[in-house]
This record gives sequence, structure tokens and C-alpha cells, in this order.
Amino acid sequence: MTKTTEAVGDPPYLRIVAAIRRRIADGELAPGDRVPSTRQIAGEWGVALATATKALTTLRLEGLVEARPRIGTVVAGTAPAAPARRRPSPVPDSEQELSLDRIVRTAIDIADTEGLLALSMRGVAARLGVAAMSPYRYVPSKDDLVLLMADTAFGEESYPANAPEEWRSRIELGARILWTLYRKHPWLAQIGSLTRPLLVPNLMVHGEWMLRALDGHGLDPTKLFDIHVLLYSHVQGLAVHLEMEAHAEAATGQSEDQWMDSRTPALQELVESGRFPTFTKVVGAFEDGYDLRLDALFEFGLKALLDGLTPIVEGQEAVT
Repeated sequence: MTKTTEAVGDPPYLRIVAAIRRRIADGELAPGDRVPSTRQIAGEWGVALATATKALTTLRLEGLVEARPRIGTVVAGTAPAAPARRRPSPVPDSEQELSLDRIVRTAIDIADTEGLLALSMRGVAARLGVAAMSPYRYVPSKDDLVLLMADTAFGEESYPANAPEEWRSRIELGARILWTLYRKHPWLAQIGSLTRPLLVPNLMVHGEWMLRALDGHGLDPTKLFDIHVLLYSHVQGLAVHLEMEAHAEAATGQSEDQWMDSRTPALQELVESGRFPTFTKVVGAFEDGYDLRLDALFEFGLKALLDGLTPIVEGQEAVT
């Protein structure tokens, strides 16, 4: 066993760093293994999320771990030799280099790799290596930061100058661009709702594209906007499950397939109860089980919606 290099007088984040470093050196955590997330560190060591973030940042600077989107922080491919007993070098980012753009981009990186629940103003400051209150000089609150993150993320994809002439092709393109953004940033679907929408410019760009595709077909304003909301809800409604699954996997340590396998006895009990004959019939007809793929479900749902909406948009069917 490798001796710990932590000292009683060390700040909490250094004690956490030493403990995780020891797990890596002892082989308890192998290259590619996930290390505890910020929330798991906070729970195990009884520290704030910002302290947990600072510990992971220090481990990254030492080259021991690396962040992988939608997986989390994992042990680096080749663990470097344990460092000599010393204080870690300061994070290179300085107060002078701090900017609103860097704060927003860092916050997006945290949300992408660890989820929106792991985001905090102190955590962003720790990742940047600045004083805990420094980000507040640029952003008044976490809520304001999340709005800036959303606006930035929604602006990462643009539409072609030469738009498809056919309305359905325009809608398909718009829906797929939104789906791509939600895939890239799963936390995006967790903020805002149909009843309390996000009023940020770059999301409005997507809305403008969809509305323009539907305009000019003789639809009254209410019906046109209803169709727009319905299409948006299809994309966002499915995307919500991306972040939910990531949280569930982090909390249980099981993939969705592993979780379903562990529920086989409960499923078998429901099937054998005789209370759900249609469910039993359908499930029993699967050759290799049911493979829930959100990408395929998105495409299937989009086609079904557009098939149903075509006679309405093109004025071939009267709808009250």
C-alpha cells in the first residue's frame, strides 16, 4: 500500500486529492475508471461542491484524471508517478485573464461533464483558479449564468443562408439542429418549460426559423403557434431524458441496460401476474428485447408528427 501524503493541517481539498491519488496508485482506480463526481466527493468527505471541484481540478492539473463529456472525470490513460510532497502549483488562470466569456465557457464545460446540478458559482471560480467571489463581478447570480450558458449553447449551430423551399424540409432541419444541440448539451433540456419558456436571443433564432417555415400557409396565428410549440415539445421532451439518464447512471453506477437486467425479476412478476395480457403479448414478441434508442425515437416521432400535420398546414383538412 502506498502511504498517504496528506497532512492533518492540509486544507480539505488537498486531503481529498491525496486520498484519490492513493486509490489510483494502489490500483483501486484503474485508467479509464470514473473517479467520484463532485457530488459524490461532497457527500463522502462532507465538503462543499466548490471544494470538491477544486480537488478534481488539482488532480487534472497533475495529469492524474481527465474530463470526458457525458461520462464524467476518469483516471487518465497513463497515471504519472506520484508527485513529491509539495503544494500543487497554482492554477495558471489569473484574475487578469478572467472574462465573461471564460466564465460562461467554463460553466458549460462543468455542466457538460458533470451535469447542471454540479454547477455552482464557487465551482466555476475553483475551476478557473480565481477567488470565489470573482465571477460575481461579471455575473450577478447562478440563474443569470445559466441563461448566458443557454444562449451561448443555442448559438453553436446556425442555419444555411439558402433555406429549403419546402416547409417540411425546413421543419426537419430545424428540429434536427435543436436535437443536435440537446445531444451536445443535455442540461439544456432541463431549463425552461413550455409554460415558462427561455427568452434568450439564440433560442429565438431557432423559433424564428420554425415559424417562418409554417408562415404563409393560411394558418391562423393560434394554430400556427400551437404547431410550433408541439414540434418544440417533441424535441425537448425527449431530450429531457438524456440528462436524467446521466444522473441515474452516476447515482447507481449502472448503465440503462444493467439497470433493466437487475429489474428482470420484477418484470417477470408483472408478466406472470396475468393482469397485463397485451403488455405480455407485445413484450413476448420481441426477438432480442426492446432497444430504446432516443435518436431513433426522435426521428420516428418527427416523421409521425409531420405526417399528421401535413394536411393541416397545406389546408387539406379542416381542424377545429
